[in-house]
Amino acid sequence: MFKNRTKVDMVNGPLLSGIIRFSIPIMLSGMLQLMFSTVNIIVVGQFSGEQALAAVGSTNSLINLIVNLFIGISVGTSVVFGRYLGANDKKSASETVNSAMFVSCFGGIIIVVFGLLFAEPLLLLTGVPADVIGLATQYMRAYFLGVPGLMIYNYGAALFRATGDTKRPLYFLTVSGVVNATLNVIFVTVFHLDVLGVGLATAISQYVAATFILLSMKKTDSILHCDVRNMKFYKDKFYEMLRYGLPAGIQSSVFNISNVLIQSSVNSFGSTVVAGNTTANNIESFVYNGMIAFYHTSLSFTSQNVGAKRYDRVGKILRISLSCVVIVGCVMGMSAYAFGESLLGIYSSNQEVISYGMIRLGIVCFYYFLCGIMDVLVGSIRGLGYSITPMIVSLTGACAFRIIWILTVFKAQGTLESLYISYPISWLLTASVHGLCYFWIVSKNKKQEVSLKLSAE
Repeated sequence: MFKNRTKVDMVNGPLLSGIIRFSIPIMLSGMLQLMFSTVNIIVVGQFSGEQALAAVGSTNSLINLIVNLFIGISVGTSVVFGRYLGANDKKSASETVNSAMFVSCFGGIIIVVFGLLFAEPLLLLTGVPADVIGLATQYMRAYFLGVPGLMIYNYGAALFRATGDTKRPLYFLTVSGVVNATLNVIFVTVFHLDVLGVGLATAISQYVAATFILLSMKKTDSILHCDVRNMKFYKDKFYEMLRYGLPAGIQSSVFNISNVLIQSSVNSFGSTVVAGNTTANNIESFVYNGMIAFYHTSLSFTSQNVGAKRYDRVGKILRISLSCVVIVGCVMGMSAYAFGESLLGIYSSNQEVISYGMIRLGIVCFYYFLCGIMDVLVGSIRGLGYSITPMIVSLTGACAFRIIWILTVFKAQGTLESLYISYPISWLLTASVHGLCYFWIVSKNKKQEVSLKLSAE
């Protein structure tokens, strides 16, 4: 059903090859999307100086905090749509598509208004250094102009992934990435717009990707068909999406509170340290995007197989996804540290900035695979239909733990090392609890299946 050469059959056939074919385009899409911010950072670092570099970097956690609530609901879209596909319920699947795109459009409008109004007050709350607050506000407002495009692309990509098609979103993002890089150079080197220019370039490129998504959905005669002019909203499908996606969105947004606090702590060391943290964090993000592909894979494969009642494949999906994410996390994380100085030098020639960046890479990159394990377990649990449990565990094990760590250990020691070490410790604790939750859920479901079989007999 719904087959074409761009799609992976998640319900039938060998799992290892299917998971690899499915995850690689997601991985590449994530890398390309990350290139938006990477090109921003490189251009301002090389052409506009250290303060502009710090200004762009100081906004990341705050932007994620605001945007990720709505982006997280796309997780619910993927779960609900995937289940209807697995059950071959075309009518409900089509209604989910329309409702998802409706939410993406109006959610984006809400965020852009909020971002334009409250950018500066929120940046002041995070303690952005006084010498970069003006530039940071310019960049953040320009970035938020493109959020509706970002929302449309992410929701559309989630729907494409749920059908097994991870290639077309990659193609669309490739084109928008070229647009972003080209406009960055033009706006900064020709028109001298600095951080405003890179923000506007990112916003325009988001709309390019969104346009491709909308045109593709309009022209197709498959289950993904959606015409914005005739788009309908279905409350029951929206509530289902909220049921699975809202906890993910809340988790992602609240999770970023701890990242905002960490960023605020980094801000207290001054703009040079902020610049070093910004460059290292951007390099780490490539490792993270390599691993997060297996979160989406475990989520999509699990939800479709649950919808098709292929429960025998669920455990295998988790084992293969975990093996893949550990390999990718270890190889990419250790490579990022090994070539760290050269990579950091691409962003800034300031040796002090590079040395501060290496402090972060040395602590975070070696243990990044733990974050991958944590995310894959969350994907499998959500694919099984449990969204509240991973939210509570993640908020407690990562968010709350890091806040307590900042207020106690970091406050007592006051070093960058004591701040950064909170990341791997929180990943290990949270992954361990997620693992226990997964086995409890599987055990509970097996008992229910046996009970249903006995009652039927």
